[in-house]
Amino acid sequence: MKVIRLREGKERSLLRRHPWVFEGSIAKGGGDAGETVRVEAADGRFLCWAAFSPSSQIRVRAWSFDEAERIDAAFFQRRVQQAVAMRARLAIASDGVRLVHGEADGLPGLIVDRYADTLSSQFLSAGTERWKSQIADALLAATGCTRIYERSDSGVRGLEGLPSVAGWLRGEGATEITIREHDWRLTLDVASGHKTGYYLDQRDNRALFARLVRQFGVKRVLNCYSYTGGFSIAALAGGAEEVISVDSSGPALERACAHVVLNGFDPARHTALDADVNATLRQLIKDGRQFDAIVLDPPKFAASAAHAERASRAYKDINRLAFKLLAPGGLLLTFSCSGGIGAELFHKIVAGAGHDAGVDGYLLQRLEAAPDHPTSITFPEGEYLKGLAILQRASASVGAPVPLHLDEEK
Repeated sequence: MKVIRLREGKERSLLRRHPWVFEGSIAKGGGDAGETVRVEAADGRFLCWAAFSPSSQIRVRAWSFDEAERIDAAFFQRRVQQAVAMRARLAIASDGVRLVHGEADGLPGLIVDRYADTLSSQFLSAGTERWKSQIADALLAATGCTRIYERSDSGVRGLEGLPSVAGWLRGEGATEITIREHDWRLTLDVASGHKTGYYLDQRDNRALFARLVRQFGVKRVLNCYSYTGGFSIAALAGGAEEVISVDSSGPALERACAHVVLNGFDPARHTALDADVNATLRQLIKDGRQFDAIVLDPPKFAASAAHAERASRAYKDINRLAFKLLAPGGLLLTFSCSGGIGAELFHKIVAGAGHDAGVDGYLLQRLEAAPDHPTSITFPEGEYLKGLAILQRASASVGAPVPLHLDEEK
């Protein structure tokens, strides 16, 4: 067993059960890509068993903090079974479920979603790549599924020195799948859809939106960065009379329109715009349009904290424009999936956008990913999706626009 010795004082994060060790924390030692190594403190104390990644800045990812535990096929069977069993206890209103969520499930670099009878997986670290075959066997045994599609085509693989891989890992067949979510039916393609095929993390927020649309009598809805129209279907289910889906992907919008028909809604109530969201928001303001509810669910603007300042400006701009388009008493659901933007900072960004737009609002609810996308208490970085449900009201008095200073967060 190869040994990684840390620099003095660098063991503190592992003692708190945080699973990552960066390159600069290592005094000596190494291994092959994905090889299991023993990680020790500077004084030789055992810290964890981990996967070594010679190409990544995250040089070590911990598998276990138990010195007596063996990292073998049985280990991965136990971890996968534990993850699947936890989801079974959640009573999720869908047959689209996140079964394994990386570090939160003690399997760093592994993402597995179940879509009906098919598993879709991402092996994003050197460690999971090395144990791919054993993990695949464990997934089939724990779920009873016979098919696993691999979507290891994320750019994160490049940081691990791994090539992009996509295709059937186990089984074969059609990649087009229909899932049930709440009372709706949605389709996806595990081969070409975003991530593993769909955004399951917004499942509960879509249900919330349908309830709010019904509760507040929302009639006109603008769904920005709509992808295949999950929030649009929710709006129609809530009773909205006009829903506009805006996205820059023509194929995604085609699927959104198909979802409208699939769920029995009148296609005349839905409009798909293949356009840039920012430009569309500005044009709608010029046109004098107003909406009773707007959803902003943009892609990741900040890959890390280093990109937070630029991303903050982008988030502030789209939220300012959205506030200007909301009718008095209108509803805004706004999200960030950027890990580099924390929940408190995102709240400040949206507050600044409201001030610049000359409006105020009631914070109805803070939003996050569905519970099958858990965050462990030892790995807070896993909390990537954050959102706000805001009910707008007219501001009593509005001053000059306030610039955003990121150091206010400190």
